[in-house]
Formats: sequence, structure tokens, C-alpha cells
Amino acid sequence: MLLRSDDFSDGAPLPAELAFAVPHATAHLALSDNRNPHLAWDDVPADTLSFVLVCHDPDVPSSGEDVNQEGREVPSALPRVDFVHWALLDIPAQVRAIETGSHSDGVVPRGKPGPEAPGGLRHATNDYTGWFAADPAMAGSYYGYDGPCPPWNDSLIHHYVFTLYALAVPSLPVVEEPGTTLDGAAVRAALSAAPVLATAALTGTYTLNPRLRR
Repeated sequence: MLLRSDDFSDGAPLPAELAFAVPHATAHLALSDNRNPHLAWDDVPADTLSFVLVCHDPDVPSSGEDVNQEGREVPSALPRVDFVHWALLDIPAQVRAIETGSHSDGVVPRGKPGPEAPGGLRHATNDYTGWFAADPAMAGSYYGYDGPCPPWNDSLIHHYVFTLYALAVPSLPVVEEPGTTLDGAAVRAALSAAPVLATAALTGTYTLNPRLRR
């Protein structure tokens, strides 16, 4: 199975319109267009009944001590953790593309609604849900895609891995339990036990650090 995008090439920087934030000369960052990328795939296994798409960043600092602090930089040696930016479930077997901006077009304070997504699909929440939990102006359930906003002082360029899973079932067996939210961690756990026929991945990079953008 092969995964590609008209918006970026594998291993290349993501364009600013796909990001949650862009660099700003005085404020360090400003909100961006936050559009989901175009993605297309082929060479699909014959027995595929649905797809799941997950985007994650494996380069997020495990400690926030230095994050976005003036006169400091997040050290490259700091252990890193995953941050899920998008989890889209129950993509029908006949679908072969997702269009740019079809699932996200702009930053929505407190998050976009879900889990229902266009075309009968399901969105899980992404990890901005936890990131903004203590921010009165932004706290909420962030369903669907929200793009890159790495620390503006991180010494590492971040990688955004879009992974498509072809499944032998029409719907990923993961549900929203009463009183809980369907999140990216639950989706990834369900995928580890699901009948996955094939996977394909595409990686884009992004940084807000002026030193690394030169």
C-alpha cells in the first residue's frame, strides 16, 4: 500500500497552511490556517473493508520545563513522547483520497465537534485536548485534525507521521464509553489488536524555531 500527498513530499517540511501555528517576529508564533493535508493511497489489499488514519508527532518534549521559555532552548537530549494530531476512523473501503481542508480549515478554540465526521466517518480527539485543559480560553475536546505547533524554542525539528491502516473489518472496534471521550490513545490501542492487512506512512517535518528555519 502506498500513501502520498499533493501538499508535501515524504520527509519534506509541511507547508504553513497545514500547521496550527506559524512563526511571528515578536510574539514567536501566530495561529495558522490549520488545514488537514491532501492524502491519497493505492495498492490496497483486496480484502480491505475500511481504513483508519492516524497522525502523530514522536518528538514532543517529555518535560515542559524549558518549553517556550525566553532565553532557553529545549535540549535535543531530552526524552520525547508521542502527540496524536489526528485519528480518523471508519474510512470506507472504496475511498482513495482525503482532500485538503475537508476535515479542518482553521483553528477552532475549544475544539471542533465530534466524534461524527463528514461522510459517516468518526474522529477521535487529538492531544490538544490535554494540552489546553488548563487554559480557560481554549479548553475543550479537540476532535479531528489540528496541525503542528511545536515549541518555538525546540532544538529538534518535529516529524509528523501520517499512517494509514487497511483493516479487514468495516469499523474499528473501539467505542466511546459513557463518561469518556474517544481519544487517539484508545484508537492506537485498538489498532494493535485489530485485523490490520497493511499499513502505509508519510512523514512531514515542521519547526517554529527561527534558528532551524534558516
